[in-house]
Amino acid sequence: MTSALLLIDAFDRIRDQVRQTAGGLTPDQLAYRVDADANSIAWLLWHLTRVQDDHVSDVAGTAQAWTDAGWADRFGLPLDPSDTGYGHGSGQVAAVRVESPDLLIGYHDAVHAATVEYVGTVRDGDLGRVVDRSWDPPVTLGVRLVSVISDCLEHAGQAAFVRGVLQRA
Repeated sequence: MTSALLLIDAFDRIRDQVRQTAGGLTPDQLAYRVDADANSIAWLLWHLTRVQDDHVSDVAGTAQAWTDAGWADRFGLPLDPSDTGYGHGSGQVAAVRVESPDLLIGYHDAVHAATVEYVGTVRDGDLGRVVDRSWDPPVTLGVRLVSVISDCLEHAGQAAFVRGVLQRA
């Protein structure tokens, strides 16, 4: 197994969790929050996809699906197109509402496809390339990709938990 195949497997797991968590839910279920300041399923899945889109397109040197493929227009959220959800407060979380799980799944599938296309070209020697000098120590490609995977899996797990709460109610 190569590093690229290992990374693709991890990103496939994120995609599978997004599909499983969002699939079949109503708009109200996607917007459900376990308390007034908690994150909704819609926000969690949108945010993890925005982060993956933003970070992977940056290291790949490609345009984001959110803006370039028109996903921002399809979602129609009252947020700046560059917004990834980082640092959102309760009101901004509440503003992330979707009319169908298909929108979340479709956007994630588009980002996943771009991610897999890029990651499939990554060779072991590429992983040590510095991609962000604003941190000390500077962030390498390998660290950035693992960070994206970790963050996305964490948020996917949170969204699955919220779905579980809904199913138990």
